[in-house]
Amino acid sequence: MNGYIVRQPIKDVEDNVVGYEILYDNGHEALARQGVSDYAAADAIYNFLNDNSDKLVRDTISFMTFTPTLLFKNTPKLFDQRHLVVQIEDDVVVHPMATRIVQRCQSEGYRIAINDFQFNTRYFSMMDYVDFIKLDVANNTESWLSNIVEMAHSMHKQCIATGIKDQGMYDMAHRVGADYFQGSYVAERVKTKVHKANYLQSNFFQLVVEVTKDEPDIDEIENLIARDASLTYALLRMANSVYYAARRHASSVRQALVTVGLGQLKQWVYLMSCTQQGEDLKESEEFLRLSFLRANFCAELAGHSTMLDISKSEAYLLGMFSTLPYLIDAPLEESLSEIPLSDSVKNALLKHEGVSGVLYDLVLSYEKADWAEMTELAKKIQIPTEVLTTVYFNCVDMVNTIWDSLNTNHALEEVK
Repeated sequence: MNGYIVRQPIKDVEDNVVGYEILYDNGHEALARQGVSDYAAADAIYNFLNDNSDKLVRDTISFMTFTPTLLFKNTPKLFDQRHLVVQIEDDVVVHPMATRIVQRCQSEGYRIAINDFQFNTRYFSMMDYVDFIKLDVANNTESWLSNIVEMAHSMHKQCIATGIKDQGMYDMAHRVGADYFQGSYVAERVKTKVHKANYLQSNFFQLVVEVTKDEPDIDEIENLIARDASLTYALLRMANSVYYAARRHASSVRQALVTVGLGQLKQWVYLMSCTQQGEDLKESEEFLRLSFLRANFCAELAGHSTMLDISKSEAYLLGMFSTLPYLIDAPLEESLSEIPLSDSVKNALLKHEGVSGVLYDLVLSYEKADWAEMTELAKKIQIPTEVLTTVYFNCVDMVNTIWDSLNTNHALEEVK
């Protein structure tokens, strides 16, 4: 499939992620809007979903747009109805079989969302089967949005404001009473900056267990720390502090572990276990998870380019530290000055410069589903565009698997 698939977060009024929309594109023309006659496009999507359904909707609710052709192929059945919202657009609403199609999905237990809701009879005729109404904030007036939200709430439907690109649009969506929010601004928004470096509690618990073993596994310790931006940053900072100044600079987790040694590492872990506070964990966990995904995405993409001036491990740190502004209450330039990253990585993070900056921008444009920009950036550093989606969702799958494992292990320990 020569196209892209990406997830865009949907958040509630408290800035918590409640789900993701699965966006897909082929040749920079959204497949969801190509019309019912494009069976080749529908087949391409169907085949991709059939091969990757377990990677797309594992960890939370996913909103996915289906063309009439995909619905006739009963494509939603590839997914667990508990985790999928079937999203329809005008090409389904105007279809003569629309009501029957939507009724079938609803009877099978799927929730239904209408994208870019319009004020006309065709859309209102679907309201008995719809759970969510998605409203385009960028292309409608505040008074129109307010009227639709009021009407939807009177019918016990929830509203998702989409296309939010800046603070003004976000504020308007709040004023009209939207229940959920989506867009490039929402994806990057954080309610409050975390006042201290927080780390993922379940991951940290496993680290505590590992370092207290009679024979700690250094590879497992490295893996546990490398999953977490805050732990990675804190360890590198300690390893390059004045106390260790006589030794060589550590620019990777493994080098930092060798520099610090297991004895000092245990003391560091014990100290962090005493100082960690739980009040910011929920907010910071979203960005810890995002940093882990970006780290792996950057590293894997780096393996497909011969133009980069950084190693795969440096590309990993590029993605890992991209969320530091959300996790540490200090300017990014100040934070990065305390660890010996290469100039290429620092310039990429701070100024979006150089070929590493292109890699960083490629990852950001993929997250925003900016199809044209990601294609241009991939070509600049000679990454084949056809590998982007596969690499991205392999990374998503890996992150989901690890997060599930962390949460399961932590829950089991709490039961004990």
